[in-house]
Amino acid sequence: MQTTQELNRRPSPATRPQPLAFREGLMWMGSWDTDRIYAIDPQSWSVHHEIAAPGRPYGIIPYGDDLVVVVAHGEEDDRYLYHCSPERGFDLGSKTPCPDLTGSFIAAQGSTIYLGQMHYRRILALKSDATVEREIALPTRCAGFGFGPGGRFYMISGDMELEHLSFGTLDIATDTPQFEGIRTLPDEARSLAYDGSQWWTCLRDLNEIASFTGNETPAL
Repeated sequence: MQTTQELNRRPSPATRPQPLAFREGLMWMGSWDTDRIYAIDPQSWSVHHEIAAPGRPYGIIPYGDDLVVVVAHGEEDDRYLYHCSPERGFDLGSKTPCPDLTGSFIAAQGSTIYLGQMHYRRILALKSDATVEREIALPTRCAGFGFGPGGRFYMISGDMELEHLSFGTLDIATDTPQFEGIRTLPDEARSLAYDGSQWWTCLRDLNEIASFTGNETPAL
């Protein structure tokens, strides 16, 4: 596995960035401090526009014509899925509880939504109505995941303290996949998004967003 290569780091437009996604050339980022999501032009690094979220944003994906956002509510930190129009904002009527009211990182392939539940160390494959199709056991703790080149599933793996992070692949076609590492990442890395040519992650506690490249073939 490769050691950490220099990341292309940029200051986050808002502090404590967590979820990342790409849609139609714009990067969407959610901030834990402002409870807003931001559309960022990755070339000029300017904020195109921003939208107030109904809670703390934990995960975000493009889904059809909308975004789907995992949002935390209240003292119990219950998690819900919301649809959000890039033009009109959050559809409060779309509020749907995550299974067991927990969930964070999120990805989609076709109509299937993949929701990470770190407390249970699993990923749930969900139908469009958020009902569970299947459960995928995680072999390690996870700091983010997403689909990349060739439709493969990539993940940030960590130890029990969510440190010593590694970027690599996970074969989610099986119910108990094994993680195959490619390169290390800083311990601050949270979330994972692919823009078609490179990967992005939030260095949340450093208030930075970073891009990096990764080999498509896992290390042997």
